[in-house]
Amino acid sequence: MSIDWNAIVKTYDVRGLVGETLTSKVVSALAAGFVDELQAAGKDVIVGHDMRDSSPEFADAFATGARARGANVVSIGLCSTDESYYASGSMDAPAAMFTASHNPATYNGIKFSRAGARGVSLDTGLAAIRDRAKVYVANGIDEVETPGNFREVHILADYASYLRKLVDLSGIRRLKVVVDAGNGMGGMTVPAVLGNACDLGDLPLEIIPMYFELDGTFPNHEANPLDPKNLVDLQKAVVEHGADIGLAFDGDADRCFVIDENGDPVNPSAVAAIVARREIARQRALNPAADITVLHNLLTSRVVAEVIAADGATPSRTKVGHSLIKDQMAATNAIFGGEHSAHYYFRDFWGADNGMLAAMHVLAEFGAQSAALSEFARQYNPYFMSGEINSTVSDVAIAKGRVVEAFAERATLEEFDGVTLSSPESPESWWWFNVRASNTEPLLRLNVEASDAETMAQIRDEVLTLIRQG
Repeated sequence: MSIDWNAIVKTYDVRGLVGETLTSKVVSALAAGFVDELQAAGKDVIVGHDMRDSSPEFADAFATGARARGANVVSIGLCSTDESYYASGSMDAPAAMFTASHNPATYNGIKFSRAGARGVSLDTGLAAIRDRAKVYVANGIDEVETPGNFREVHILADYASYLRKLVDLSGIRRLKVVVDAGNGMGGMTVPAVLGNACDLGDLPLEIIPMYFELDGTFPNHEANPLDPKNLVDLQKAVVEHGADIGLAFDGDADRCFVIDENGDPVNPSAVAAIVARREIARQRALNPAADITVLHNLLTSRVVAEVIAADGATPSRTKVGHSLIKDQMAATNAIFGGEHSAHYYFRDFWGADNGMLAAMHVLAEFGAQSAALSEFARQYNPYFMSGEINSTVSDVAIAKGRVVEAFAERATLEEFDGVTLSSPESPESWWWFNVRASNTEPLLRLNVEASDAETMAQIRDEVLTLIRQG
């Protein structure tokens, strides 16, 4: 059996084509390697899965491999990735979540957590799990003398209750909310958290559901709200229903995108700034003298750091990356972290990311005032961003070198997660851009922000020409 392990074991998770690069045999071997690497024999290991057709089979294969190496498997069944983190945090046990997030139906994968929902990346154990799995695929899994047991636990109601305690929505004005679950796990979690599916009481929300039926074939559109074409249905529905706000979740429901009453997207950086403001205020109320740190990755808008600083907290910039930010959350004791890709991390959620929790903060802040969302969000979106633009290049280093050389005389260079070049500081007119190489493909990723739309477009077009030259 020839397996390209480097192709399926990514920087932060496992991802592969079902039945080709990712099979039940590979999954069982990864489970055995996971238990060994985390020394989890005799301890609980949580296993959950999304609605993809292959997910239950893979979850069973994982349970088989984990139990063979002595772990006691706690199956939480169908769940969002957020729920997997909740289980790992509240039970203080390692977890494996079967999902390929926003990828098409032909893919599946595994997101691993250490106990307490701590991340697992190539640098913090995933490479070792991969190497152990290689041996188990080649030689078979050695069953320990006392294999682990298996039990099922239902956590949805506890998860929903926990989130409602973190964000109280009971006192906001009544909002009409269109939610596009994309046939993903939001179709199960939204009725539980924002509705009354778990008998937690009604909230002042009128939820208009779109594509809530769990269907891993994604019959309506890909569950990837980062791609604008997948927001079109939601944008139309918000306008047609005269809704106050629209929410779009990805396949495993750990990311949430926001649409205003006009059908226009609210920048994820604006969402990060809104949530940061609320979390800072909440921490200040609990401990007025506290030193408060809030993380943001280097690709978020300048406004995020400005809001954090204006509210008396310390903004701390990080590189891009799921497990990396989780590690930084723990190292800095940050109360919140926001990424440009709509991942939002919370100290009160074990430092893990939670799209539902971010959505609840936006509903709470927006619903506490009377302005329309477009007007309310404008204060958090004063600048102009290109969004991430990917370019396939024949030689990444040469293309990046062309950009650096062209801007050497008129920009400050910083090498931090790629290269960031910034204009001389001026309150009237400024710009910055970042060029990063993909970890897995011959791609350069460009992000630009400027004080005005004309400058942003000019810099964007100039840099893209340099990147794509030749």
